[in-house]
Amino acid sequence: MSASDPPKATTEASASATASGGPDSESTDSPDPVRGLAPMDFATFVMSLGSSAMINLGKIPPPGSDATQVDLPAAKQIIDILGILEEKTRGNLDESEQKLLCSLLYDLRVHYVDAQKQR
Repeated sequence: MSASDPPKATTEASASATASGGPDSESTDSPDPVRGLAPMDFATFVMSLGSSAMINLGKIPPPGSDATQVDLPAAKQIIDILGILEEKTRGNLDESEQKLLCSLLYDLRVHYVDAQKQR
């Protein structure tokens, strides 16, 4: 190995990061052409969890179905995960992310209490 050759481990790590969408990979501002998915950001992640909770609360049908189903333990688990996320990210979110998470949690908790009362 000459002085101008990069260390092998660094080259492999960089190649691995690039292949897995790491810091050296191309921008992912456009949807995934294979699956048609939008790029992932905090709001998309939180809304995805919120949608899953709404499905488990029976408020919206799961993808590919017209029938709703209720799974309160699963809904509670997702709501609890969002609560943990709120706690652990406190002070690290921008204002819009904090408002989104706070309002989503409030809405989901209200829906959860309503669903419990109906059982």
